[in-house]
This record gives sequence, C-alpha cells and structure tokens, in this order.
Amino acid sequence: MDTSSLIDTRAGVRSGKPCFVGTRITVYDVLEYLASGMSSQEIVDDFPELTEQHIRAALAFAAIRERRLVAPA
Repeated sequence: MDTSSLIDTRAGVRSGKPCFVGTRITVYDVLEYLASGMSSQEIVDDFPELTEQHIRAALAFAAIRERRLVAPA
C-alpha cells in the first residue's frame, strides 16, 4: 500500500509526527486507539475525517517502519 497520499509529515504540525493529510491526527494516535481495543469503525465514528483506508494506511505505515528496523541476519 502506498501511504504517501494519506500520510505526511509537516514541520510545526504535531511536532513533525506523521499525520493524515489534511488533519492533525497522527498515525501514532490511530495505532494507540487500535492497541487499546478500539475497532476501526469506532475510530472512524469518532473521527469522521478518517476512513477505513486511513486505518489500513496507519497499519501499513507501522509495518513499513518495523521492516526498516529489522537488521539483516
């Protein structure tokens, strides 16, 4: 999944953390909500500017970052 159309990082917005385009909602926020047990639908209901696609983009973004952290054996 190409997350660049949904997630960007802007200096001065939420301390430069990756946010969803056009919002101040960080990827970290969404991941924390998911980790705390919220469903994707609950997040979308609470933040109408987000869609299920945004939730999937947050997961993909985290997976990409995690993959980069893994050192070759």
